Amino acid sequence: MSSISYPSVAGQQDASVEVVLGVDTHKDFHVAALVSVFGVLLACQRFPATAQGYRQMAAWAGGFGVLRRAGVEGSHSYGAGLTRHLQAAGLQVIEVSQPDRAERRRRGKTDVLDAEAAARAVLSGRAGAVAKTSTGPVEMIRMFKLAKASAVKARTQAINQLKAVLVGAEPSLRESLAGLSNPKLFQACAQLDAGTPVDAGTAAAYTLRLLALRITMLTAEITDLDRRITDAVNACTPALLDRRGVGPDTAAALLLAAGGNPHRLASEAGFAALCGVNPIEMSSGKTSRRRLNRGGDRQANSALYTVAVTRLRWDQRTREYVERRTTEGKTRREAIRCLKRYIARELYQLITQAITTPA
Repeated sequence: MSSISYPSVAGQQDASVEVVLGVDTHKDFHVAALVSVFGVLLACQRFPATAQGYRQMAAWAGGFGVLRRAGVEGSHSYGAGLTRHLQAAGLQVIEVSQPDRAERRRRGKTDVLDAEAAARAVLSGRAGAVAKTSTGPVEMIRMFKLAKASAVKARTQAINQLKAVLVGAEPSLRESLAGLSNPKLFQACAQLDAGTPVDAGTAAAYTLRLLALRITMLTAEITDLDRRITDAVNACTPALLDRRGVGPDTAAALLLAAGGNPHRLASEAGFAALCGVNPIEMSSGKTSRRRLNRGGDRQANSALYTVAVTRLRWDQRTREYVERRTTEGKTRREAIRCLKRYIARELYQLITQAITTPA
């Protein structure tokens, strides 16, 4: 697909003036728009979503002025390749959300308008979240976690199916497998001499053997992925797993939330907000209070909760802190929320100290 030009809106542009790039990403092509720092739409053009297309877009944008910032919609989906290319070129890539629905109803919906809105969101400061890098150990962890999640889901489904088949199997077969723990049950089913299924009884034995072999294969796959995740976490932040309550899965979730460039977050408060453990102001009139943050990365939030609960069980200092907060009038759940906020601060320090490459 060749690049497609749209009519230019502005006239001659001073090459010394900074310009902001906005990109609306798609599977096969991306639409780019350039806006000057004065808010003037300079030009729009469509480029193929290929390595050559990325180079063409960067060269095209650089011809209008000084390019330092780019707003990319979908920087971790259709725009992942473009984001990597722009970051490698030294540009600051900003993650841009979809345009406001009210604005879309007023102006309509086109790729050009979306690209322009992305550039203006960066220019106005409405979009300020620097995109995560998608290279290095953190990206490896994301891939391994993705594969592990599907393997765990498939294994759980296979185990449930095996036990459902076993419930309806012939009494002789069911009784021969009764009372076995799961590992021994799967091993025994894998060794069944099923032969060629000729009736319901042999079909059940055949199915049990097939499911048991599948469970064994998926278990080996999950074990291998666990090892690879642990190695990747140690390569990224070796001190993280030494902290009480932090295991490979919780560490991986927190690293994925921070990204390979955690310095894109302004402070540990930003990391807490990213994990959804910062309190939200809910004040109106004479009422002044704070409520639970239901936003943020919920997997990272769950990881912090796991660390908090583990420390409550095994760490005396953590138990004393929760007891003190409950004595002050907070409920146990509120005290745990406060604890999660402190844990986020502690672990953020480790992550930023280990990953020293700035965004």
